[in-house]
Amino acid sequence: MKLEAASSTKSFDGWQKQFCHHSETLQCDMRFAVYLPPQIEKDTRFPVLYWLSGLTCTDENFMQKAGAQRMAAELGIVLVAPDTSPRGEDVPDDPGYDLGLGAGFYVNATQEPWKHHYRMYDYVLKELPALVEQHFPVNDRRALAGHSMGGHGALVIGLKNMERYTSISAFSPICNPIACPWGERAFAAYLGADKSLWEEYDATVLLSRAGERIPLLVSQGDADEFLEEQLKPHALQSAAEASGYPLRVEHHAGYDHSYYFIASFIEQHLRFHADFLLRG
Repeated sequence: MKLEAASSTKSFDGWQKQFCHHSETLQCDMRFAVYLPPQIEKDTRFPVLYWLSGLTCTDENFMQKAGAQRMAAELGIVLVAPDTSPRGEDVPDDPGYDLGLGAGFYVNATQEPWKHHYRMYDYVLKELPALVEQHFPVNDRRALAGHSMGGHGALVIGLKNMERYTSISAFSPICNPIACPWGERAFAAYLGADKSLWEEYDATVLLSRAGERIPLLVSQGDADEFLEEQLKPHALQSAAEASGYPLRVEHHAGYDHSYYFIASFIEQHLRFHADFLLRG
């Protein structure tokens, strides 16, 4: 799998880079961002934190707004941020911001016209890590984090594939998409009318069924304008309590849904992941 360099900028003595490649999974050209900490020049391999962004975002939002590079440089962790959907002239879209381009929802679509391109679940789980592990000095220790729609993606992909990840965290995730307007619209389009299929991409449902355990941190601002209608963290907490899952949810007074919230607590999340990524 070939990579084409798109940009490179020095940051905290490491390098913030962008790369383009053709995705066989998504059947289009894709771009992702990667932060390589300064220790990367040594003859060793480093763990990776994959960040999944929210609705309307690209690979750039997290890298430009979260301020994660300083802590990643200190800890010696590689950051990778994919785009949030397939892109291109031949890729189906919708006039709404919550479906189509920028709104892949990290599922494998089964319905026309989406199913040929909208397979972000497989892209994040399989193709992107294979590409990263081929081209960069990283090891097989991976963690997942994300925001909003990307928080939903991190929770779902992590909970369904615990053997591949050391830990999961999310800011303001869509916790119960089968029961919120964003999720209902996207899942109906991408997955069809059979709601039993939707449950495979719902973190609340998955947590209620979880037999294994993986460290899991969720941060939620109580001034988030989407809290009650779209995000529903209390549903996730209730599922965790019912199943005995050791979910850690932190509620932060006065914080909203923006990257100001993420920037305020990204150090905590990176240190949380470092406890597991850097073991051994």
